Amino acid sequence: MAIEQIKMPQLGESVTEGTISKWLVSVGDKVNKYDPLAEVMTDKVNAEVPSSFTGVIKELIAGEGDTLAVGEIICTIEVDGGNIEETPAASIEQKESTDDAVVLAQEEQGNKARYSPAVLKISQEHGMDLTQVSGTGAGGRITRKDLLKLIESGNIPSAGQKIEQQKEPVAVSASKLEVTKSASIQPASTPAAPAVNIPVAAGDIEIPVTGVRKAIAANMLRSKHEAPHAWTMVEVDATNLVEYRNSLKDEFKKKEGFNLTFFAFFVKAVAQALKEFPQINSMWAGEKIIQKKDINISIAVATDDALFVPVIKNADEKTIKGIAREISELAVKVRTGKLKSDDMQGGTFTVNNTGSFGSVQSMGIINYPQAAILQVESIVKRPVIMNNGMIAARDMVNLCMSLDHRVLDGLVCGRFLQRVKEILENTSKSTTSIY
Repeated sequence: MAIEQIKMPQLGESVTEGTISKWLVSVGDKVNKYDPLAEVMTDKVNAEVPSSFTGVIKELIAGEGDTLAVGEIICTIEVDGGNIEETPAASIEQKESTDDAVVLAQEEQGNKARYSPAVLKISQEHGMDLTQVSGTGAGGRITRKDLLKLIESGNIPSAGQKIEQQKEPVAVSASKLEVTKSASIQPASTPAAPAVNIPVAAGDIEIPVTGVRKAIAANMLRSKHEAPHAWTMVEVDATNLVEYRNSLKDEFKKKEGFNLTFFAFFVKAVAQALKEFPQINSMWAGEKIIQKKDINISIAVATDDALFVPVIKNADEKTIKGIAREISELAVKVRTGKLKSDDMQGGTFTVNNTGSFGSVQSMGIINYPQAAILQVESIVKRPVIMNNGMIAARDMVNLCMSLDHRVLDGLVCGRFLQRVKEILENTSKSTTSIY
């Protein structure tokens, strides 16, 4: 018999952690390869983690509600086959000894610190500077045991003092393993925010923060901390677009079985403009900028308690009808809980339909690690002074763009928005086909 480990998978591009929302198995259960083991939530998707082996569940390392980094062990399985029995402890000890150089290289490159709630609490109580502590956990992470050992020795680190921990032998039982449960993603130089003590009066309602809400908060915080946001806006005369779409919508719905929304026209216009301005379709990667070849449009779809960002892949190659179909299908998947991790991966630019809530102007937070996000606001009737000096009622819409100023400058973004505006204002029966 051999013991195998199941680790937290990466359930989407830029996803660094997941929360165990529900275990679907118990210790002692027999499972087959590809059977679902647990339901996992991230800021982008809810998904099931399948088994990589056929065998018997030996131990559930993580509990329901625990948040773990990608690659951390969530459970172990006892499998048949193999003459050499390898325990989880032995395999991890071997991995730690071979991965020391990798850990050091990551530290030198300023890899982002990730601390468990227990570690954060102890460090705050004792005024510890965690950036000055070298951990003994997997991947060089600081564990609760590391801090307790420092407190016992009286050698509590302060700013400018580097404390090296001596690695202890790994415990024989997998149940003794210290699993880091990451609560957030923070730059190494940023201290953890102290808990806010808000008085609770009679009638106040305390709402527990769900795992998916924590994940959303962590990703939004990371985006705002790391990406210097800039913002710009243009207004678009969508009168011709509105008339064209309204002339088609009833017949289209009857023929195709789904709605021809205004949003599909906006996504198509953005995809076309991205093809002409590929700099916008880029991502920041530290020492370089990655300009993506594929144009994959992320769209925001909200439920009552979460926001998901599925992806329309190769949107520039799709017709308006094809985009409308995907928008409809992805929205249904989100609201029925059937969205898969593959539906969330590969996005290169985000378009958010804030106008569906009546918003006329907003400043979106960039969907990290993308370089920009475009908010499509509500189409409203407004009096406009025309070129002949006459005043007319026109259908106007604001397009609001947030950009990562490390990657993009105002000039290219301004030209990009002007191109989107031009495409939309020239959308009509004589110039635009939906097929």
